Parts: sequence; C-alpha cells; structure tokens
Amino acid sequence: MPAVAVAAGLGVAGSVYSAHQGNKAADRAADAQTAAAQMGVEENRRQFDFIQELMKPYVDSGKTALNQQMGMLGLNGAAAQQQAIGALQNSPFFQAQLNQGTNAILQNASATGGLRGGNTQAALAQFAPQLLQQTYQNQLSNLGGLSSMGLGAATGTGNAAQNTAAQNSELFGNMGQAQAGAYLARAQNNQDMIGSLAGAAGRLDFANLGKYLGVDF
Repeated sequence: MPAVAVAAGLGVAGSVYSAHQGNKAADRAADAQTAAAQMGVEENRRQFDFIQELMKPYVDSGKTALNQQMGMLGLNGAAAQQQAIGALQNSPFFQAQLNQGTNAILQNASATGGLRGGNTQAALAQFAPQLLQQTYQNQLSNLGGLSSMGLGAATGTGNAAQNTAAQNSELFGNMGQAQAGAYLARAQNNQDMIGSLAGAAGRLDFANLGKYLGVDF
C-alpha cells in the first residue's frame, strides 16, 4: 500500500478519535459545570425555605395584629369594631383592672366616710370608661408593635426571595453558558475533523493519481 494512503488512513483515524475524545471532554466539562450550578440552586432554595419557615411565625403574628387593628378602628365594619371592643371589655386583663380600680375607689371612700357620697359615685362612673379608653389605646399600640414586627419579617423574607432569585438566575445562566460552550467545542472539533478528512481525501486522490502514473508518492 502506498505510504501516502497509509498516512492518510492513520490521519483519518486520528482525526476521528481526536474529535470524539474532544467532544466527550467538552460534554463532561459542561455536565460538571451544570451539576455544580444545580447544586447551588438547590442550596439557595433550601436556605430560602429555612428563612421563610423561620420568619413565618412573625409574619403570621403581624397579619393577625394588623387585622385586629383594622377591626378596632372600624376598618372592617361597625360590627367587627363592636366585636373587638366587646372582646377587649370582657378580656381577663380588663376585668382584673376594672375590679382592682373599683375596689380601690370603694376602699378609699369607706376609709374617708364617703362611701355613699356623690364624689364616689362619680368616680365609679368615670373610672370604667377611662379605663376602657386607656386599655383601647394600649391595645392599639401593642398591636402596632406586632404588625410592625410582622412587616419587618415579611420584608426580610421578600429580600431573601429576591436574593435567591438573583443568585439562581446567575446559576441558570452559568448552566446555559456551560452547555453553549460544549456545543461550540463540539462544533469546532467536528469542523477540525472535517478539515482533516478533506485533507486526507486529497492525499488519497493524489496517491491514486500516482498509481495510475506508475509513481509511488
């Protein structure tokens, strides 16, 4: 067999093998990059789920407090406002304060001999509404603190969600770049192989021409 034909055949085999190995290496590199990026995405999601679960009690408390605030202020309707005020009046805390204050007024009146006096009756009549007003304002303030805490927790969860989305978007982009790089590498490898095959084919034709001429190139 002419030396040129042997060399061309070896060149073809070498080009095909080289392209095949290059394609495998490109695929393995892309798969490794994609797997690493996917691990990052899953870890980001795990961390966000953890933060969301951590913040959930505060967010839920804030929602409940805000709804109660709206009820006390009449923003949920008159019936809801009346129900909220009635619940406040009947609460153990308010009743305890009312009983203690009433007893203090009566004890003071008894000690000063004015138990049946007009001042005592006026004090008793004024005490309950004043206590309710004070308790109402304190309750609104306490609920405001809870709803603000819930807003902060919700904002923190939202920020965590945005950060997770941004990081995952970058990781998804890395996956796309890895796959695109593999496709480009495969294309280049195949292009180089085609070029080598074309060169080998030319040498084979040249060898056949020498055969016909009786010359061994």
